[in-house]
Amino acid sequence: MTHSTRIVGAIALLLLAGCSTGPEQREAAPLKPLTVKEQVSSVVKKDGGYVVNWAGVLANSNPWHFGENVVATVIAKDAAGKEIIRLQQPLDAVPPAGLLPFSGEVVATEQPTRVDIDYRPAEWRLAGRIVSAFQPFPVTDVMTVRRENGYVVVGYVGTPYRLPAGSLEVTALLRDKDGKLLGGGSAFVDDVRSDSTRRFVMHIESVPNTKQIAKAEVEAHTWGSSSRPYEQLALGGSVPMHTVKPTTAAFARDRGRQGMAAGDARP
Repeated sequence: MTHSTRIVGAIALLLLAGCSTGPEQREAAPLKPLTVKEQVSSVVKKDGGYVVNWAGVLANSNPWHFGENVVATVIAKDAAGKEIIRLQQPLDAVPPAGLLPFSGEVVATEQPTRVDIDYRPAEWRLAGRIVSAFQPFPVTDVMTVRRENGYVVVGYVGTPYRLPAGSLEVTALLRDKDGKLLGGGSAFVDDVRSDSTRRFVMHIESVPNTKQIAKAEVEAHTWGSSSRPYEQLALGGSVPMHTVKPTTAAFARDRGRQGMAAGDARP
């Protein structure tokens, strides 16, 4: 075998190795479980009972798969260990290589002293598009108001996709000046279209001391435990960022490039 033959063979092996990372291999790759990046719970006495609130962030480190059918089980107990609350909260699908902020709230007639949250493992579905196709939903004009009986978050949510978003869940995570998670709230908006925005309002009554709140992080996600709504929006395509034609005449000569020597065909 000549030296040139060995080189050609090595190149062929490299090409074969590069082609081996197709959908089949991505499907067979071991998947990492969702991780709880952070979570918090609180209990606040209100008229008629005790408001139990919880909020957190789930992380999906798998770059090609949605985490579906995730359910949070929330258990609240009193000082004697008696179970006061047990409920299951279905969570939205977690996008590939993405985060899912979530929040929940319930009113208990007795005072809980401990709140525990457990999560059912995700079911995995291979995404039909690359990660960059799943663009975030823009949240704008967010305003917050601190009140004696709670904290109000108001804003607008839009969509970057051509198809209308049937229903979106908007989640606000409340943090102190050091970034520590204090609680959260959620609201729903329907029929979000690319040519308009939808207003959302959250009245969160479950933070013990609203004076500690320094900021509200607000994100919107497709509502539902399946990836289907997000997939359909991404497959329908996104709206171009710039749709207005320029009003000035084009340059007679491209002033951003230097003259090239004759015979140089480089771009």
